[in-house]
Amino acid sequence: MQKSPLHPFSATIMAWYAEHQRELPWRQTKDPYAIWLSEIILQQTRVAQGLPYFERLISAFPTVRDLAEAPEASLLRLWQGLGYYSRARNLQKAAQMVMRDFKGSFPPTYDEIILLPGIGPYTAAAIASFAFNEAKAVVDGNVYRVLSRVFAVETDIASSSARGVFTSLAQSLIPTHDPATFNQAIMEFGALQCTPAPDCSDCPLRVSCAALSLGRVAELPLKSKKTKVKEIEMNYLVIEQNGQLLVRERTEKGIWKGLWEFYLIKDACDWLPFQRQALKSPPVHLLSHRKIHCDAWHVQVPDNFELEIPEGYGWMSPSEFESKGKPVLLLNLITDNLDCPILQDISPTYL
Repeated sequence: MQKSPLHPFSATIMAWYAEHQRELPWRQTKDPYAIWLSEIILQQTRVAQGLPYFERLISAFPTVRDLAEAPEASLLRLWQGLGYYSRARNLQKAAQMVMRDFKGSFPPTYDEIILLPGIGPYTAAAIASFAFNEAKAVVDGNVYRVLSRVFAVETDIASSSARGVFTSLAQSLIPTHDPATFNQAIMEFGALQCTPAPDCSDCPLRVSCAALSLGRVAELPLKSKKTKVKEIEMNYLVIEQNGQLLVRERTEKGIWKGLWEFYLIKDACDWLPFQRQALKSPPVHLLSHRKIHCDAWHVQVPDNFELEIPEGYGWMSPSEFESKGKPVLLLNLITDNLDCPILQDISPTYL
């Protein structure tokens, strides 16, 4: 069957991609499991940060079955530092669904892939095109930026209609004979060339870019203002007695459910009768809708003092606590205070 002629836009970015693409392990395979794992990691993570996590996770869980059967705590431990822990939990739920409903084989079509937990239109299109060569266009932040500028699309990318508008445009440009390369190319072009602050003088699309000709590169894509960020105050006590730490696993609903932490209080610690030392507090911790201010103290409890243990907390050795998954905020707290001996013993080994 004769190939349909490429749209000039598609031909240009695919030629650019052939010359400028980064060598990444998930681009060297058609294995849908590896591609899926990389896409979930990169949903909220830069490539440079996500690469070592991909390598550790694919090594620990080389197959869908391995991931489906892994203890959640082991997965969260390897995931710590990436944040957005619901991604890890949905990753495992999806693996379990593949084992249960698809007999261990990753579903080969977009319509089936999108049924898996944690997978939306973008991720389903990426897996379907990269692994199975299905002509489904991907639309992420990079794609929004490239298309809005080149074609002067005025749709607010934060609006409910944006995905439909940009997906329809991208779908009209995707070559059916090589959708994988087109999708990789347009995302890579947005990541490396058509960045938020681009060098348009070196752009292969500069002659045909509507935003450049109209002097509107900085304005596009259009995006309405973000929701106001809520500020939160947190106080951690690193309570030590007999070489043990007082810690707990978070069980309440939220992004940190299943992760471990030190003793948490909301008020000041002036009431403490024990020797305490202020620790270096991590910088303000930013989430998508929260700004966390944290203070922390190292509290040394005399070995012979009988301390009443609050509900949900327990004593744990530093080596055991080191093996538990912890929020990024706590990892930063630990690595910023390695002059404190007991924190040296729980320093992350691979972050």
